[in-house]
Amino acid sequence: MTTTVVEDTKNEKTPRRKGKHAYSTENRRMVWENVVWPLIVKVNRSYFTLKEYHAKRDEFCRLNNMRPSKVAGGFVSLLVKGILAREKNIYSIHYRLIPYMRKKANLEYGLVIREINTKR
Repeated sequence: MTTTVVEDTKNEKTPRRKGKHAYSTENRRMVWENVVWPLIVKVNRSYFTLKEYHAKRDEFCRLNNMRPSKVAGGFVSLLVKGILAREKNIYSIHYRLIPYMRKKANLEYGLVIREINTKR
C-alpha cells in the first residue's frame, strides 16, 4: 500500500491514503492481469466457466498469499464495468477484446478500458 505525506493546516504531517476508487481500480487491474486474462489465454476461448475461474483464482491467491475476498471484489468490479459478462455459470469477455485473445497478446488493463469505451 502506498501512502503519501501531506502537510496539514497545523503544519503536522499526516499520511494520506488512497480513495475508494483507487482501490477498486487497483483490484480490477490485479484480477484482470493476473487471473482473468491469463485464464482466457490458457483456455483459448472468449469465455470461461465458474469452476475454471475458481481454480485460477485459488492458484493466484495461494502463490501471492492473498485472500480470495480481495480478488472477488475486483472480479465483481470487472462485471460492473462491462469488461466481463455473465450468463449462468459462464463468463465472457467484451467482444472488442476477442482479437487480442486470438493473437494471445499481453492485454493490460489500461488498454482494455480504452478498447471497450471507444466509440466506433
